[in-house]
Amino acid sequence: MATLKGDNGMDAALQSSTEQQQASQYARSLIEASLDPLVTISPEGKITDVNEATIKVTGMPRAQLIGTDFSNYFTEPDKAREGYRQVFEKGFVTDYPLTIRHCDGKLVDVLYNASVYRDVNGNALGVFAAARDVTESRRIMREFADTKNFLDNILQSSTKYSIIGKDLNHNVLSWNKGARLNYGYEEEEIAGKDSSILHTPEDVLSGAVDKMLSTAYEKGLAEGEFERVRKDGSRFMANVVVTRRNDSSGRAIGYLLMSTDITEKKQAEEKLRYASQYARSLIDASLDSLVTISPEGKITDVNEATGKMTGMPREQLIGTDFSEYFTEPENARKGYEQVFSKGFVTDYPLTIRQRDGRLTHVVYNASVYRDEKGNVLGVFAAAPDVTAQKEAEIADQRARDQQRARELDRLAELERFQKLTVGRELKMIALKKEIEELKREVEHPRPVRSAEEASV
Repeated sequence: MATLKGDNGMDAALQSSTEQQQASQYARSLIEASLDPLVTISPEGKITDVNEATIKVTGMPRAQLIGTDFSNYFTEPDKAREGYRQVFEKGFVTDYPLTIRHCDGKLVDVLYNASVYRDVNGNALGVFAAARDVTESRRIMREFADTKNFLDNILQSSTKYSIIGKDLNHNVLSWNKGARLNYGYEEEEIAGKDSSILHTPEDVLSGAVDKMLSTAYEKGLAEGEFERVRKDGSRFMANVVVTRRNDSSGRAIGYLLMSTDITEKKQAEEKLRYASQYARSLIDASLDSLVTISPEGKITDVNEATGKMTGMPREQLIGTDFSEYFTEPENARKGYEQVFSKGFVTDYPLTIRQRDGRLTHVVYNASVYRDEKGNVLGVFAAAPDVTAQKEAEIADQRARDQQRARELDRLAELERFQKLTVGRELKMIALKKEIEELKREVEHPRPVRSAEEASV
């Protein structure tokens, strides 16, 4: 059916298409900017998409990874297979341990966080899995295909435009080459006929065609997207612009209709819309906090996990200072400044303070993301929640400290006992020596000398 647009409708459509294309590029660039391996898996366990980090960690090109069994790249294939089955059954898995085997034999220990991702209707399409490298570093995104040049070529190609002159009764007066190519009629076949044969009966009966022509008559121009009918009865979508033709005195004498086949454009837009939805679904499916930061340190986008960690809705987070959500704002600020200066940071520890005062320990991996020309747009940062790990480390350290204190107390007690024992042994030796000397004197008394002998 038809949709009418105002005088600037074509510009608005082009702007909308450009914004969708930029959103797709933006989302894919985030995926490829990730330092963590990201992968999507079909319900049959086949890899459907990967990012550059996955290629690096497996040593396999993307073309060889896609379509293969996800479990093939791990030291324990059955465990990997069980992992993605759990995601389909439960909806997600967190910190699922696996070991990736690189094609050169190198092993990388990872923890997978995964959840199902869905289409616009909520149907599960597969599993999105992010692997955090627990031996080295982590995560996220890349650009989708650019369709702008293709759409521009359509608009700039004169043979793609149908230019048709009509009188006020809608009879065809002129017919260009583009019209012949689009509709299949030769000029002599169509001249003088009612142009309504180029519209679908549904649009004619609904009044959409008359409404567009009335708008063009009153305002001078009208635009809409219509399903058009060729000579052979086949249909195609077209962008139609109608302008009122005036004579030299300014009196309306007819219409000039310019249209172009936008079937491929509509298909491209649908693919782009799906790609944008797909990328956004992957971002929001992540169980780790994902955030983009401008060069000024302002939050430009977040996912659902970030909202949960901070206790703040997405619309309140966007535009605020990234550093204000941490217990050490200066440390947070230094972190993203390092990313802009070095290009990335890995395993950067911070603590998020939620609105209710609760603390969440995270480790940030971040890198810059760029536009299609390579210009830096901002920082993309991924922060898995390591609170449980941190608390376990603290508890373990506390236990070690307590054990050490007990050992030191025991050592001190042994030293005191040793000193006491050694002192007693020395006294026993002296006493024994004294007893022996007394015995010898009793058994062998020395002769008593007279006073005169003693004096001599």
